[in-house]
Amino acid sequence: MAHHAICGAASSSHDITGDAMTKHLRLLACLLATLPCVALAAPQSAKDKALSTRVDRVLTETPVIDGHNDLPWEIRSQFGNVGNLDLAADTSNLRSKTGDDVHLMTDIPRARKGHLGAQFWSVWIPTSVTGPEAVQMTLEQIDIVRTMVAKYPKDFEMASTADDIQRIEKSGRIASLIGVEGGHQINNSLPVLRDYYALGVRYMTLTHGKNTDWADSATDKPAHHGLTPFGRAVVHEMNRLGMLVDLSHVSPDTMTAALEATKAPVIFSHSSARALDDHPRDVPDDVLRLVKQNHGIVMANFYPTFVSQAVANWNADRAGASAKFDALYVGQPERAKAAMDKWKQAHPQPKATIAEVADHIEHLRKIAGVESVGIGSDFDGIEVTPEGLDGVDTYPALFTELARRGWSDDELADLAGGNLLRVMREAEAVAERLQAQEAPSHATIEMDAAAKSDSKNGTAGA
Repeated sequence: MAHHAICGAASSSHDITGDAMTKHLRLLACLLATLPCVALAAPQSAKDKALSTRVDRVLTETPVIDGHNDLPWEIRSQFGNVGNLDLAADTSNLRSKTGDDVHLMTDIPRARKGHLGAQFWSVWIPTSVTGPEAVQMTLEQIDIVRTMVAKYPKDFEMASTADDIQRIEKSGRIASLIGVEGGHQINNSLPVLRDYYALGVRYMTLTHGKNTDWADSATDKPAHHGLTPFGRAVVHEMNRLGMLVDLSHVSPDTMTAALEATKAPVIFSHSSARALDDHPRDVPDDVLRLVKQNHGIVMANFYPTFVSQAVANWNADRAGASAKFDALYVGQPERAKAAMDKWKQAHPQPKATIAEVADHIEHLRKIAGVESVGIGSDFDGIEVTPEGLDGVDTYPALFTELARRGWSDDELADLAGGNLLRVMREAEAVAERLQAQEAPSHATIEMDAAAKSDSKNGTAGA
């Protein structure tokens, strides 16, 4: 304010006195007074530029490995097949096969800008699809990934191992791996699990949003309180194959049971810290400590509901208001909608931020260790993102925020991809050892019924 006052005096001085010397002196005083502001602003701008340059160098040397992207389902649901959209062009404003607006978060130009070096493509299918139909739909989703990779050979290549990822990254392409997002997709069959591995699947999430016959989901009522005997057999066969055990979506009891059963490091392909956002999809601190002991990795999710407690609370409040208005205005959908619109106007949705995602990463680091954190954006599987993290081109903004907080180049490189490569190599070593000792498992879901029967008999005998 003082600077404006001095400059204002210079202007009025000329009008009132006409004294040229006074005008020049006062203009000089005005300019001198503004110099401290310029001096203060310049270093900040230079600092930001230096941080961005640092991050660009780090991510060029160690590109981002993202643990989770749902583009394959978007391709299926919105466009039918890979041939109906061009990933070599901007996909942020497209029309679906039904004429709806589609704003994808993933395409090749943005992936290049964001230093994406490897991607686990999710082959998610709805939990309502079960049995042989689930296996067929999963195979169709795997085919979408493999067809997409084949369509852009200069940009993508399928990867099977950590060495493959680094080789492909050095060739200037994006290594592509597959994640099955739900144990229901194997139809309780270890042979199906093995066939998925042969087709390029390198992790399986033990559940999605509903329990399987052998594991509990974080967002369903507990049925098994962890893993059944067959569930433990699934984990062991995944260890034997070299398929990463993914504990995103599972209940804390299942997390603990899997960490007890596994012989290899586990992953959470797209989860954040429950201490900062009390959502069941996030990871509690006691489990994070077990992940540290296991040498596993938690790959931070970008979904605002899992990142921001304020957003999670707003979603709960919105659901409550919607249920209330539906009950108050039963049979009157127009009135219920009008009441809900009024509620939304009075309660604007909060926004998650890059800083909050960075907070989660720092908490994961604090509890599990810097060697156990990674990136699992959930892009194209979420309808909203934190401000400034709206697509695969924006990873550098998150890394710049962490660099601003004091992360070293080596720590940023570990977060970007180094940690996941370590986990893969350890899992590959476990698989090599187990395959030398064991044949493929013949375990079936029927072992659970037998275990229950034995348990009952044992109780009766006691």
